[in-house]
Amino acid sequence: MHVKDRIKKLRDDINYHNYRYYVLDNTVISDYEYDKLMQELINLEKEHPELITPDSPTQRIGEEPTKVFPTITHSVPMLSLSNTYTKEEVIDFDRRVKNLLGGEKYQYVVELKIDGVAVCLIYRNGRYGQGATRGDGFTGDDITQNLKTIKSIPLNILKPLEGVDEFEVRGEVFMKRNEFIKLNKMQAEKGEKVFANSRNATAGSLKLQDPKIVAERPLTIFVYYLLVEKGKKDKYDSHYHNLKLLYEMGFLVNQNLRLCKNIYEVLDYCKEWEEKREEVGYEIDGVVIKVNSLGQWGILGSTAKSPRWSIAFKFKAKKIETVIKDVFWQVGRTGSITPVAVMEPVSLAGTVVKRATLHNVDEIKRLNIMLGDTVVIEKGGDIIPKVIEVDFSKRKPDAKPISAPERCSVCGSEVVRFEDEAAIRCINFSCPEQVAKRIEHFASRNAMDIGGLGEALVEQLTENRIVSNPADIYFLEKEKLAALERMGNKSAENLLSKIEQSKSRSLERLIFALGIRYIGAGAAKDLAKRFSSINELRNAEFEELLTIEGIGEKMAKSVVEFFRRDENLNVLEKLRKAGVLMEKKKEEVTERKTIEEIDGKTFVLTGTIERLTREEASKLIMENGGKVSSSVSKNTDYLLLGENPGSKYDKAVKLGVKIIKEDDFLSILGMG
Repeated sequence: MHVKDRIKKLRDDINYHNYRYYVLDNTVISDYEYDKLMQELINLEKEHPELITPDSPTQRIGEEPTKVFPTITHSVPMLSLSNTYTKEEVIDFDRRVKNLLGGEKYQYVVELKIDGVAVCLIYRNGRYGQGATRGDGFTGDDITQNLKTIKSIPLNILKPLEGVDEFEVRGEVFMKRNEFIKLNKMQAEKGEKVFANSRNATAGSLKLQDPKIVAERPLTIFVYYLLVEKGKKDKYDSHYHNLKLLYEMGFLVNQNLRLCKNIYEVLDYCKEWEEKREEVGYEIDGVVIKVNSLGQWGILGSTAKSPRWSIAFKFKAKKIETVIKDVFWQVGRTGSITPVAVMEPVSLAGTVVKRATLHNVDEIKRLNIMLGDTVVIEKGGDIIPKVIEVDFSKRKPDAKPISAPERCSVCGSEVVRFEDEAAIRCINFSCPEQVAKRIEHFASRNAMDIGGLGEALVEQLTENRIVSNPADIYFLEKEKLAALERMGNKSAENLLSKIEQSKSRSLERLIFALGIRYIGAGAAKDLAKRFSSINELRNAEFEELLTIEGIGEKMAKSVVEFFRRDENLNVLEKLRKAGVLMEKKKEEVTERKTIEEIDGKTFVLTGTIERLTREEASKLIMENGGKVSSSVSKNTDYLLLGENPGSKYDKAVKLGVKIIKEDDFLSILGMG
C-alpha cells in the first residue's frame, strides 16, 4: 500500500475508534492496539511531513501557547435562556408559544441542562475549522486550538451533510464528576489551586494559554444544536432529527433527550429528571425545553436577551443541614463588612461547603441565627452556598447570639452604618484589607486583566508595604518582586510584562477597574460610551450622569463622590504618570459608519417580522450604535412592528413612540 493511502487509512481507523470510545462508549480494540495505530501514524508523518494535515489525529495539540484569544462575532447570537422554576411558569411558556404560532401544531424536544461552558464549533467541508466561547452572546473568544484537544470533538465528521459545505455546531463543554474529583486531587498534590466546582474548572481550562495543558484536563462535550446556511434550513427543520443526525456524524449527543407531543409530557420529563439528577455522572441543573421545528423558531423569534422558542426549567437548589461553628466579619474593597458563617464541612452539589455568607446584620436577625445552630443551606443556582433557615428544634441551650463588631477586625477603626444601607462599613480608606481587595479588583480579568497578580501575590505586596494602591503596581521593581516567595526573576519579568501590556486597556475597563461603588462592568461601558476620557468623566455633573441610560441616582452620586476624594485623584494622577491610557483609544473615537437614525436610539421589537429574524434585526441595530430593549418606555425611540403585535404596540401608541414597519427599517439600513 502506498504511504499516502496507509496514512489515510490510519487516520480513518483512529477517528472511527475515537468515535466508538468517546461517543458510543463501546470499544472494539484494546488500548494497546489503539496506541499501536497512533504510533504508526506518528512515525509515518515524521518521515513524510509534507503529508501532515491540520485534521490529522496527531495534530490535536498545538505546538505554541496562545498569548491572546482574538474575538469573533457569532453568525447567529448565542442568546441565554430564560429560566422557569415552577410547573405554572412552564405552562405559561406553552401558552405564549401557542398564541404566537396561531393554531399551528408544534412539538417539544427536552434535553438535560448540562452545567458547563457553552461553545460553538465551525466545520468546513466536513473538517473542524474554528471554535469559540459564547462570550456575551454576540461575540466570543476564539479558542480553536484549545477545543481541538477535546477528543470527543471530531476533527472530521463521519457522515457528510447533504448539500452543506459549512455548518456550525453548538454545545456544552463539561467535566464528569469522577474526573473533576481526580483533577482536584492532582492539583492539591502539586500544591496548586483546587477548583470550587466542575464548571469553574472547565471555564478555566478552556482559557489556558497552552493547549498542551488543556489536553491534560478531562474535558468532554455534549452538542445540542446544528446551524446550517439559511437556504438549506428546510431540509434540517426538525431539531430532534438534527440531534440524531449529529450523533451519526460523530458528535457526542446526550441520549436522554425526548420528543414530546405536548407540555404535559414535558412536565413529566422535568419531574422524572429532577428526581434522577444524581444518577448521571455529570452535573445537571435543569431541563432545556425547545420547540422542535426550526421554522417555528423563526416565527416565535427572540427578545434582545432570550429566544421565545426555548426556556430552561431549573431544578430546585440542593439543600443539606450543617452546624454553624463560628462567624467572622469579612471586609470588602468598598469597606462593607459582611458576616460569613464557618460551618461543619458538608458535601453539596459536587463541592465541599465550609462557609456561607450571612449577607448582613438584618439577615442574621431575620433568620434568628445563633452560634451552634443547625441550619439548612442550599446553593443558589447550584453555585453560591447560602443559609436559608434554622432548625430551632435542634438549638442547644449554650447557643450564643451573633453580635456585630463595633470596630473593623482588620484595622481597628470604628465601623458605621448609614441610614439607607443594610451593611456596616469600615470607612478607613487605608484599611489593609480594603487596599488588597481594591488592587485585586483592579488587576482582575474584566478590569485591567493583569494575569498573575492574584490574591496571594497581592497579599505579599501589601503586607510588605510594596504597594498601597492600584497605581503602585506600575512602579514595581523587578528586584523586589523576584525576592518574594514563589517568584524569582522569570516570574517577575513575566508579571512586569503583563503590567506593561495593561497600560493600553480600553477606557471602559479602566473605569470598571477603579472600583467606583455601584459601577459594574455594564455601567462602566455606558459611561465610556458617553465620555471620551477619565478627565471628562471626572468633570461630569450629577444631573448629566442621570441622563445616561442605565445610570441611576445611586450610581451617579457614587461617581461624583469618587472624584471628590483626594486619595482617588492622587491615584489617577499616578496612573497618568505611569503611562496608563486615560482616554479612548484612537480606533474607539474614529467615526464609525453608523446610521444616524439608529445611532444612540433605543428600539423595541414586537410581532413577527418576515425578511429578518429578530436576532438579525437586533444585531443590525447594535452594529449601527443603537440599543435593543425588551419593554416599551418613555425612553423608547422606535417600535419595530411586525405581524400580530402584542401589548407593546398599544403601550407605544399611548406613549407616542415612533412606530416603523420592517420595510421602513430596511430602507433606513439601505436594504429596502
